[in-house]
Amino acid sequence: MTLFQFISIALLIATVIFLIYLIAHFFVSPARTDNINSLLKQGKTAQAIKLAKRLLSKDPQDYQAHYYLGKAYLADNRPELALMEYKFVNQHAIFSPNLPERAFRKELANLYQEFNQDKEALKEYILLTKLEPANSDVFFNAGNLFEKTRKTDLAITYYDKAIILNRRNAQAHSAKGRLLYKIKKYQEAKKEIEIAISQSPNLFSNYYYLGKILKEAKDFAGAINAFEKSLRAPEYKQRSYIERGSCYMGVKQADKAIIEFEKAVSATKNNKSQETLYARYFLAATYEQQHKLEKALKQWEQIYIVNNNFLDVATKLATYRDLHTNDNMKEYLTSNVDEFLAICKRTAEQAMDLNVKQCNATKFGCQMLTSESSKNNWMHMREQLILLLFYREPDLIEDTVPRKMLEDIKKHNCIKGIICTSSGFTRTAKNFVENRPVELVDRAGLEKYLSKIL
Repeated sequence: MTLFQFISIALLIATVIFLIYLIAHFFVSPARTDNINSLLKQGKTAQAIKLAKRLLSKDPQDYQAHYYLGKAYLADNRPELALMEYKFVNQHAIFSPNLPERAFRKELANLYQEFNQDKEALKEYILLTKLEPANSDVFFNAGNLFEKTRKTDLAITYYDKAIILNRRNAQAHSAKGRLLYKIKKYQEAKKEIEIAISQSPNLFSNYYYLGKILKEAKDFAGAINAFEKSLRAPEYKQRSYIERGSCYMGVKQADKAIIEFEKAVSATKNNKSQETLYARYFLAATYEQQHKLEKALKQWEQIYIVNNNFLDVATKLATYRDLHTNDNMKEYLTSNVDEFLAICKRTAEQAMDLNVKQCNATKFGCQMLTSESSKNNWMHMREQLILLLFYREPDLIEDTVPRKMLEDIKKHNCIKGIICTSSGFTRTAKNFVENRPVELVDRAGLEKYLSKIL
């Protein structure tokens, strides 16, 4: 036998063996793996897994068996094992009627998403857009994953494609509207959200974003109505109460705001969630504005227990630390308007030796026109006026306040001005008053004055 004849016979034998292998895979193996599928349809998951493993013990490369084993693991609620099988299939499979590529890639994409492997899931959906170019949902899912990977422009492009393919794809309109809201394109966002609502009025989460857009436009009444509807979406219920409260604050209806913030606090049993902490914080801020500091303190203390670094809660607690022991400061901060004016008047007269000429309530506290008392003006010189401000706002006084006071000093022909506050002053405010006829009295100085009044 010549070498050429030997090689020809060897090639022929190899070809026959390969053909036998193909026949086994495409005709025999599918028949056996179909038995796995039949067991799955009958709900016999454990038997299906057992049969698939037996087949794979004979042929570890049988991708049909790997595929059905993956499906069996999914049915048995073991997605992590299913993903391992699907990955093997993705690397080795030859797709056929027994293993349809489109269905497989959708299942694989879902598995990737379940395990937060968004980039891998996105690859599958990109392939699916080629396999199903007329499927709106495939483009929507790809857009959603582009958004999650922070590729905003591509996300909008794919949402647009989904909408072109199906004008009634409410999910795509909604997702596009929410994304446009996030990038502050409010008018375009409003249009998309309203379309989504018209097509799917029972998707109540859309009303939450409509409320946010209306709130940005200062349409507080419209926003409140939208948030009323989004309360029906369980995942947005607490946030909707918070937003309604902030809208009522925007229209200066503090009592209604308090009711909404209290509902937000009560809307969940999870006292450690960020939403609950914010609900308590806004509730405390509203109480603080109304000078109901005992109630505000309770909310800040609850926040501090959960997270002692939350916003400026620690500062708030420190600012009002002595309310329980300092009755004078407590009255100054918590009294109603009439009582507060009386306290300020007594402070000016008894602690600062000033005659009060005029006393008016203001948004921040009160403003007085005063003069030195007669015992200090022993030479009976012409009466000289002093402008006196009392603040009980929680924030530090900025330099805008003494700047404005200088204008008012000239307006009222005063010789100087005095600003008293229960908080303090920013560095820029302190720097501004140097060599100017404005005196700053911070919390410590105010406490000394208050300690002198009867």
